[in-house]
Amino acid sequence: MNSTFWLTNVRLETDYHFENDTITKTNSACSHLFIKDGKIAEIVSADSLLLDDDYPKKDMKQLLALPSFIEKHCHLDKTLLSDKWRAVTPVNNIFERCEIEKEVLPTLHTTTQQRAEKLLSRYVQFGVTHVRTHVDLYPEVGLKNLEEVQKALQNFEGKLSYEIVAFPQHGLLRTKATNLIREALRFGAGFVGGVDPATVDGDIEASLQQMVELAVEGNAGIDLHLHDPDQLGTFTMKRLAQLTKEAGLQGKVAISHAFGLGDVSHSEAEEMADILRDAGITIVTSVPLRRKFPPVGLLHSKGVPVAIGCDNIFDVWSPFGNGDLLERAGRLAKCSGWGDERSLAQTLQFITGGKTPLNQEGEQTWPKVGDSANMVFVEASCSAEAIARRSLRKATIFNGNFVSSSI
Repeated sequence: MNSTFWLTNVRLETDYHFENDTITKTNSACSHLFIKDGKIAEIVSADSLLLDDDYPKKDMKQLLALPSFIEKHCHLDKTLLSDKWRAVTPVNNIFERCEIEKEVLPTLHTTTQQRAEKLLSRYVQFGVTHVRTHVDLYPEVGLKNLEEVQKALQNFEGKLSYEIVAFPQHGLLRTKATNLIREALRFGAGFVGGVDPATVDGDIEASLQQMVELAVEGNAGIDLHLHDPDQLGTFTMKRLAQLTKEAGLQGKVAISHAFGLGDVSHSEAEEMADILRDAGITIVTSVPLRRKFPPVGLLHSKGVPVAIGCDNIFDVWSPFGNGDLLERAGRLAKCSGWGDERSLAQTLQFITGGKTPLNQEGEQTWPKVGDSANMVFVEASCSAEAIARRSLRKATIFNGNFVSSSI
């Protein structure tokens, strides 16, 4: 479609309906949106008569518009999508899993690029317009995974944006991956990865110091996989927070998983939230079903940025996962006991980079004139229903262009 056009009959959320001081539903109304140069240039009521301005008009059939989704944790190089079915081989520890992965991936009939593109296609259909992907780097593979993933991402230019984490899956220190990380940063990665400085690298201080040094040297961010539990996990987070502030990396550091935050007491979690907020560290969770995960509501209330990522999607680590972030957000709401209208609606922010159509007070905050035209259209009356019912995605728009549509 032409980059300048009207979206007609778009359902937008307008405010909450209160009954006895309780929100009972979300009100909505239909509007026409004028899209120009990748942005929302005008919003008018659907009752308004549009001038015959010769611009194309696309009838959105009263579908609900939501901010498009942001996938903050995926592994495009690991997925087995488009290859043959296989379940997971049981292992005793992470090191055995890594060895199996090293053996399996080179034997597949499909390429890393092909599998990555299959997952990216699925993401776009599900309403995702930005991904942060971790890419494995270890001596046996070098930069090959990075090169293959970059080819896949280049083929999706114009459909989504992306970030790449140079990820030493087998240990930064354990596999002496420092130079590989450094090289990956020169060739397009924007984040230094790491995994369990205590139990994988065997040296919390040296591992964290190396990550921070690489990030500063490469003008990059950090995204640390941290599975270590309880006080071991929180100790690692505290030290990373200190190093983050000393290096001036506030706002550029994330901790994925951060299981320790879900293991400690409420008061300890509150203390950690203050430390993380002060250091500008984001927590990314995949909302696992068989593991305690960070208390998202508490962290958010204390001002800690929180995001959701799908993580493993049919790979050597897990046979499950489908790339549906809306489904994962619904899981978070269910696990957290957020069943009321406002709580469900506000859950959306964890997959949109903080955007919701309505704020906590019920004021409309999205879309506004001037916003980027990054939207997903769903069969739902409101965002609360979309979260709770995992509503069907019918179209995705990125920078003012349809990148997926079944309308």
